[in-house]
Amino acid sequence: MFSNCALHFRYEQQRDNLNQQSFNMEQANYTIQTLKDTKTTVEAMKIGAKEMKKAYKQVKIDQIEDLQDQLEDMMEDASEIQEALGRSYGTPEIDEDDLEAELDALGDELLADEDSSYLDEAASAPAIPEGVPSDSKNKDGVLVDEFGLPQIPAT
Repeated sequence: MFSNCALHFRYEQQRDNLNQQSFNMEQANYTIQTLKDTKTTVEAMKIGAKEMKKAYKQVKIDQIEDLQDQLEDMMEDASEIQEALGRSYGTPEIDEDDLEAELDALGDELLADEDSSYLDEAASAPAIPEGVPSDSKNKDGVLVDEFGLPQIPAT
């Protein structure tokens, strides 16, 4: 009879063999599935290439180039039209340096003008209304809103 140790060794060897066989089956199954996926991918690529060929037969590169040329010409025409519309009539040529000097002189005049009376009216403006608006009447007895404007009666 076999001893316990020898029997145990045979069971381990048999288990290892079964594990290796199982692994081999999984690998074979994985390879088969990968090949099926590859076949599906290749078929999809063939269909895609066939559809692209059909689509390219409908697209003529000469027509596209002609269209691009037409668009370019129209853009140039539009630019020429805008330039023509922007021309000035009867104005003399203005020297940029003279214009800059005049602008600087105008700025100096504004700085020298210390009359700020135009700000007095803004400083004495009424305060911004606060809180919830209430119905009030103006001097003529007409209901007005928070801005002092006559209210429109609800119908």
